[in-house]
Amino acid sequence: MPVVTFNADDFGLSRGVNYGILDSHLYGVVASTTMLVNMPASEHAVALAKQHPSLKVGIHLALTIGAPISSEVPSLVDHSGQFRKLHLQRNETIINPDDVLREWSLQIETFLSYGLIPNHLDSHHHIHRWAHLRPVIEKLSKTYQLPWRHSFEQTPNETSFYTASFDDRFYKDGVSHQGINQILADHTGVDSLEIMCHPAYVDEPLQQTSSYVHDRVKETEILMHYSLPSGWTLPAQKKDTPSI
Repeated sequence: MPVVTFNADDFGLSRGVNYGILDSHLYGVVASTTMLVNMPASEHAVALAKQHPSLKVGIHLALTIGAPISSEVPSLVDHSGQFRKLHLQRNETIINPDDVLREWSLQIETFLSYGLIPNHLDSHHHIHRWAHLRPVIEKLSKTYQLPWRHSFEQTPNETSFYTASFDDRFYKDGVSHQGINQILADHTGVDSLEIMCHPAYVDEPLQQTSSYVHDRVKETEILMHYSLPSGWTLPAQKKDTPSI
């Protein structure tokens, strides 16, 4: 039976995000999440992850949100020391891949320093699939022996993907029970599927940081009450016992 993994992005973005992800796991279908290690709520996410080991946690590599961990990545930052805007990071004439490798390696090492075992790799805004950054994620995957998100329209010759297929349509207008059902129907025949999601409760840091805010609460509600149709199964895991 094919396995569908609901992976919640942005763990560590804010406490509201962290709690939305945790509730979607304890009371719903979310099996894994990926953590930003360069945000103010990252340590809060670490504490929750240690309290709830059934939630698999990977690394949400960042290049377009917050500030870098490394102080030696000049091509990645603006005059204030923050990461450059998304459209500038996409410009391969501006970005030095060696800086990306240095920064992402340090983000992974920071995650490891928390005493957590990473589940897989992906990236904020899917930037690891850009042509000039693809070699970086491939090298990191091999170095750290971690699978990574398959978010490519055509399947490359790559064997270390987290799942065989990936879908990002559970987002904005696609956030509904019917939307999930359609995604599953469109992936009939695959062995494994990852559905990206962004559950959260709204707090001030989220509103200040992200343009995608209130639909996250809707996602949380749906993910906590979604019933998987026959023909699909969730990843096998021992669930934590939620505290009331």
